Parts: sequence; structure tokens; C-alpha cells
Amino acid sequence: MKKEKAARVWDIFQNFFRFGCFTFGGGWSIVAQIQKEYVEKKKWITAEELLDFTSVGRSLPGLMIGNASVLFGYQAAGLAGALAALFGVIVPPFLIMIGVTVIYGLVKDNPYVARAMMGVRAAVAPIIISALVKLFKAGMKDAFCYVVAIAAMALSLFTDISNILIVVMGAAAGLIWGEVRERRAVS
Repeated sequence: MKKEKAARVWDIFQNFFRFGCFTFGGGWSIVAQIQKEYVEKKKWITAEELLDFTSVGRSLPGLMIGNASVLFGYQAAGLAGALAALFGVIVPPFLIMIGVTVIYGLVKDNPYVARAMMGVRAAVAPIIISALVKLFKAGMKDAFCYVVAIAAMALSLFTDISNILIVVMGAAAGLIWGEVRERRAVS
């Protein structure tokens, strides 16, 4: 059992290290890679669980992907898995940023670097959209979900209401709706 858990923790660290090395475009592109590796390929978690990790990760202070990685790692392999996911995902960008900081002055005006980064940005957009579509499908279970999503988007775009308050209101609406549905089922 300990060998199996150690192998799982090592798998998490290796994959999250790879995600951290080769994922451009921020947390959402990492979510897409987690989706592919751990939802579709290994089936360690469901799409709904990934959506939950991402939602909670966005709701907590700090970087969404760090928070979601810890939640995933803990679910998959306990505290050791949480630490493996966290360190796996943060060590590569940390090391890369040290390297970039050292050579930034040499490459900041290089036209080849500018063109390469333009290509990277163009390639990242479809990856992020793909993850968004998959998470959207997993999160939208009924008409109530669409109403809450539309209301949340409208509040976010057209009011000065804090996103934190919008998330709290969405959670409250979900709790109330769940209670109403449960009482209807009992009646």
C-alpha cells in the first residue's frame, strides 16, 4: 500500500512538474492538462471534481492553479499528494523566472523572441477555450445552473459587485435551490 501511494505521489509530482514546465497561458491551460491526464486518461477524478477544485481554487486567496493543485493532490494521495502537486507546479516557473530574470536584458529587444511569444499566445487561446468548454459542460446540470451563470456574468460585467460576493451569492443560491428540490422530492 505504501509503495502504491509513493508511486502515486511521484506520478503527481512528475506530471505537475511537466505542467509547470510546458504550460503557457496561466492556470486555465494547466487545468486543461489536468483534465486530459487525470480525468480522461487515468480517471483519478471526475470532470465535476475538477470543476469543484477549480471553483474553490478561484475562491480562495492566492493563485487559482496552486490552490486547485493542492486540492487535487490531497484528493488523489493525501497530504503528500498535495505537496507533490504544489511543488511540482510551482518549481518550474520559479526556476524559469530566475533564468529569464538573469537573461532578460539580453533578449528583451530580440525580434525572434517577440515573434515566438506571439506564436505561444496564439496557441494558448484554443487550449484555454477547450478547457472552458469541457468545464462548462461538466458544471451545467440543469436550467438553474444556466440562470445562475448568466446572472453571475451579468453582475460581474455590468455592476461593481465584488467577484467574491458573486461567488458567495451563487453558493447561497445553490444551497437554497438544493433545499427546495429536496423538499419537493419529499412531498
